[in-house]
Amino acid sequence: MSGRVTRFSLRMLDRVAELFLKPPAVAAHQKVGIRGEEEAYFYLRRLGYVMVARNWRSPRRRGEIDLVGWDGDVLCFVEVKSRTTRDVKPAEAAVDAAKQDELGGMAREYLRHVAGAPSWRFDVLSIYFDQPGASPQITLFKNAFSLS
Repeated sequence: MSGRVTRFSLRMLDRVAELFLKPPAVAAHQKVGIRGEEEAYFYLRRLGYVMVARNWRSPRRRGEIDLVGWDGDVLCFVEVKSRTTRDVKPAEAAVDAAKQDELGGMAREYLRHVAGAPSWRFDVLSIYFDQPGASPQITLFKNAFSLS
């Protein structure tokens, strides 16, 4: 009896929340980024990557790693760059030296929690949503950069 009451209460609270609480507003460029990360996740899975983390953050560092996955026996830290136009510069060019340093620090922090000493690399995935209604154009740059 108490299980039914609990389930009923939770359903009612969910309905009240749907009626009175609005989802947070998301800027247009953030929607493109979120959609790009979703596309990237499933694209990499189709390529055989075993995904282990999405939007990984560390309490010790600023930033995040978009995707972490295994490509065979190599641990890959994937930065996803999504664009709706090719007018400015290529999406992958946004992973400049400062971004590479940030990703390097995050990767070192992540590796502290991984058993053993696996091989690892940085991949960059660019996604263009520049043709409405068409599938996005995806390019994967394996081993896009290394830390010096």
